[in-house]
Amino acid sequence: MTDLTQTTAHDLLSLYRQGEVSPVEVTRQVLKRIDKLNPILHAYCWVDEEAALASAQRSEARWQAHRHQGAAVGALEGVPASIKDLLLTRGWPTLRGSRTVDPAQAWDVDAPVTARLRESGAVLLGKTTTPEFGCKGETNSLLTGISRNPWNTDHTPGGSSGGASAAVSAGLGPLAVGTDGAGSVRIPAAFCGNVGLKPSFGRVPAYPLSPFGSVAHLGPHAMTVTDVALMMNTISLPDARDWTSLPFEQRDYTAGLNDGVKGTRVAYSPRLGYATNVHPDIAAAVAQAAVHLSQLGAHVEQTDPGIDDPLEITTGLWFAGAYQVWRTLTPAQQALTDPDFAAQAALGAQLDANAIHQLHQRRGVLGSHLRQFMQSHDLILTPSTAVPAFKARPAGHSPMDSAAMLGWTPFSYPFNLSQQPAISLPCGLTREGLPMGVQLVGPMFGDALVLRAAKALETCYALIRPDMEKV
Repeated sequence: MTDLTQTTAHDLLSLYRQGEVSPVEVTRQVLKRIDKLNPILHAYCWVDEEAALASAQRSEARWQAHRHQGAAVGALEGVPASIKDLLLTRGWPTLRGSRTVDPAQAWDVDAPVTARLRESGAVLLGKTTTPEFGCKGETNSLLTGISRNPWNTDHTPGGSSGGASAAVSAGLGPLAVGTDGAGSVRIPAAFCGNVGLKPSFGRVPAYPLSPFGSVAHLGPHAMTVTDVALMMNTISLPDARDWTSLPFEQRDYTAGLNDGVKGTRVAYSPRLGYATNVHPDIAAAVAQAAVHLSQLGAHVEQTDPGIDDPLEITTGLWFAGAYQVWRTLTPAQQALTDPDFAAQAALGAQLDANAIHQLHQRRGVLGSHLRQFMQSHDLILTPSTAVPAFKARPAGHSPMDSAAMLGWTPFSYPFNLSQQPAISLPCGLTREGLPMGVQLVGPMFGDALVLRAAKALETCYALIRPDMEKV
């Protein structure tokens, strides 16, 4: 019998259309797997079995009406999905990985992505774990403990969307929504062997806006590029609550997805000109990805975009945002926070208005430079991260500074500053059996191009899934 927990969203929709399986059957299998594995992985912080099964039953009825009467079904009708616990979800608490948020309040608003997924017919399973306020590239918190990587539970799934990525990797729902403020979709995608897209800023509406400002993007996690494209068709739909969102683009991201990369100009940048200590297995895998793209017909040139490491800009803006959150907390709440978040807020408190303004100016110079670089290149190819998943550890494990926070992921955060679309897709395993990720970065608004190139490159690799029987 087919293991429906290992079936992609695209294939589930085909099975539903043919009447071979039902959303209820799929949802039951996924919930059973969550019940078995979540106590080990801590991928979910909230699961609502009753609501998920009720939603699946409604989807099953709509599919039956569709097959017999031609009635309409949603774009993701009956596909299980999860929501990161930074995003509002009607009827469920959104605790943001923090003991400072009171769960006993009205939870009657859906964030735009949550609303769009409901409208598409997706079966919402629950909320996935995040570090407190999404503050770091690993997923641990004083509220939910340590989230773990399905490939090796001694290791982290990354962060801050680590719960989302662990869930997809382990078969705890094929679709997940994450957020990415400095790599928080792409880091866990790389660490867990999934596909994760950070769209162009504003392409996926957000509400309320992140306290960390316009570096924060919303994006999909899935097993395949096709599933990510399917999600983009839904979560990119407009929502007037986000005044920073881009004008709605009527686009089917699955259209032309298989058109390939022939003639595409790719800048292969193995170190972005400044990265050090790239794991040798990752460096070799990304070099091979450059060969694959060339064999697929792309014009690949090894060149760097000519930027300095913008780590100080990224973390400065992030620490300033952390301090603004900190200022809203009472002393009693502050005493409940993760030491890592408290340390970030303390660093942000040292930045005055002039220093923050200078960071924004430096960001503008970087963004302008990268936009000009993309005039002569369609895509940039880099590793997703410099390292594979490291050992999982508790909150407050070490002194917080820029290097500790993001020094090991030098390829992700520049493109939050520039707001360009960037995707991570798996490119094999290290000699230790941990997933590796390759990143493709496109020009601003070039989300469809990034997906098309990722789909072409994806054909060069087998779909990798962890052996959860070892867990």
